Amino acid sequence: MKLHKAFVGILMGLTLGMTAIVAPLPGDQNVAHAAWTQAKADKVIATGKRYLGTPYKFGASKNTTAVFDCSSFTQRVFRVAVGKELPRDSRAQSKKGISVSKSNLKKGDLIFFKASQTTTSKRITHVAIYAGNNKLLHTYGKPGVTFSSFKGTSWEKRFVSARRVL
Repeated sequence: MKLHKAFVGILMGLTLGMTAIVAPLPGDQNVAHAAWTQAKADKVIATGKRYLGTPYKFGASKNTTAVFDCSSFTQRVFRVAVGKELPRDSRAQSKKGISVSKSNLKKGDLIFFKASQTTTSKRITHVAIYAGNNKLLHTYGKPGVTFSSFKGTSWEKRFVSARRVL
């Protein structure tokens, strides 16, 4: 009888052990996925930083790093950093990934903007990468590729949408 109980105990232990290997707990998967996504977002920001100060030029070719416009910058950064292909223009980029609310932004999210804070049009004219800590990584006008504050600025007032593509 003792041998039978020992055998049943070993068999149950092996069964539970195999179940844990084959079907890990959902929480463990979420933690692993979050760490993986965070690492990719960090790589996107690090890649974008390499281009700080690069001049802005509207309509810049996707084949150059001498100048960027906002969407050629995001397209280049995501391709180089994580192999993610994005469309060439900001309006097409705004249809990729999943929608994210302004209150749920995470590092690496794309943020889309309208032309001015006073216009009622929601037509997208600009894209930036959310860099975390209330910062945008993007390119425009005289500064070229730069970091800008987001909340409480004209950038926040021009916000149209955000997408998570990682």
